[in-house]
Amino acid sequence: MELHTLPAWELSALIRRGDLGLTDVVSYFGNRIRSLDTTFNAVVNLFDSPLLPDAQTDSPLWGVPVLIKDNINIHGYPMTCASNILKGYVAAYDAHVIERIKNAGMVILGTVNMDEFAFGSSCETSCYGPTRNPWDPACVPGGSSGGSAAAVGAGYVPLTLGSDTGGSIRQPAAFCGAVGVKPTYGLVSRYGLAAFGSSLDQIGPISRDVRDAALMLQTIAGRDRRDSTSVDRSIPDYAAALTGDINGLRIGLPLEYFVEGLDPEVRDAIEKLKMVLAARGAVFVDVSLPHTQYAVATYYIVASSEASTNLSRFDGMRYGARKEQTELIDTYRVTRQQGFGKEAKRRIMLGSFSLSSGYYDAYYGKAQKVRTMIKRDFQKVFEACDVLLSPTAPTPPFKIGEKCNDPIGMYLSDVYTIPASLAGVPAFSMPCGFTDNGLPVGAQLIGNYFAEETLFNVIYAYQQETDWHKRFPVLL
Repeated sequence: MELHTLPAWELSALIRRGDLGLTDVVSYFGNRIRSLDTTFNAVVNLFDSPLLPDAQTDSPLWGVPVLIKDNINIHGYPMTCASNILKGYVAAYDAHVIERIKNAGMVILGTVNMDEFAFGSSCETSCYGPTRNPWDPACVPGGSSGGSAAAVGAGYVPLTLGSDTGGSIRQPAAFCGAVGVKPTYGLVSRYGLAAFGSSLDQIGPISRDVRDAALMLQTIAGRDRRDSTSVDRSIPDYAAALTGDINGLRIGLPLEYFVEGLDPEVRDAIEKLKMVLAARGAVFVDVSLPHTQYAVATYYIVASSEASTNLSRFDGMRYGARKEQTELIDTYRVTRQQGFGKEAKRRIMLGSFSLSSGYYDAYYGKAQKVRTMIKRDFQKVFEACDVLLSPTAPTPPFKIGEKCNDPIGMYLSDVYTIPASLAGVPAFSMPCGFTDNGLPVGAQLIGNYFAEETLFNVIYAYQQETDWHKRFPVLL
């Protein structure tokens, strides 16, 4: 049996019934990772002793192997954010989401690659080297959760955790043929996540099967007193919402998301997706998000400003790498100079400038005002529709190295994902086809605050009619 083709919920049922042995399952996936990852470089730390659960429970994900993005703390294991400045750091505690998946009896096999400190859209800025796309090793897997998405795309595990600040779950999920979930801001605790942009960061699952993603979000969502932004509300049964009934659902098509620059093959895949959903009773309406044109600029001021503040703590004094010098100020300077990569330095400088005296009001202050206008755009549009549909990314996966010297071009890879992050609304990506060259294409669904159930159900309805999520690259 090819265990890597099974969805997590089915794999768990087989283990709990005794049809599969837990140690055999763990061994299967561990061996698969070892045999493939010399090509794809998705895993940065495959644990010698995977974290096995204690007594069996009725959890629908009990025994399922998972991989965790390298910016989420796992007690007793390295967490480096794919940066040289955190080499040698071992997590002193579990992140909230790690506590939850351990309690659910899931098996953590290791940690996966990412853009350094989640700064990137291609998984090329990692100190461990770039991760490659399982559908074409010459292409990027997307970023910053490129290792998380590539691991699911290659069948390393059925589920991974990533983090999303401006598209870092959704864009790589689209590039690797997976479902990627960015929850409503505050639905999942950020405790134990290395902060990038604190008003934007969210942890979420990546999977192939939408039921797997629903069960994983059910597992990790909920109030956590250690995160002041964590929302105190009851968490619905997301899996129970998967009825497939979308008859009469109003799906908005933002005019600003279907403009010049959208790849023709991506546009074609979205048109075919619309036909499938329309056949199941969905109704499409044109809508407008007029401040979309300012989203990328707004995001890179807000996110970089928060990043420059958050990264000020990495100076070699308490943890991570230290480049000892005679003078204390030189120790700070050399440690940060040698520890941070090129993109991290760019974000720190951009953020520091935006927050500096004399420029704060002109840049950061103005960006926050525009952010409020973008939020109001979404609030208004959800009076006319239930969900929004758009491409996840304007192009299919691009070649490794293609945009490394073009930061603006790289930043525009997130042009469709950034607005939802600024607004804090939930946004999911789902596979909806392939290009003529065999590269995955993803579609994005955006919902109103805490409308995750609706988004899951739309994807479920689509996956009932298509098999994109069941296709695997030929790797062995």
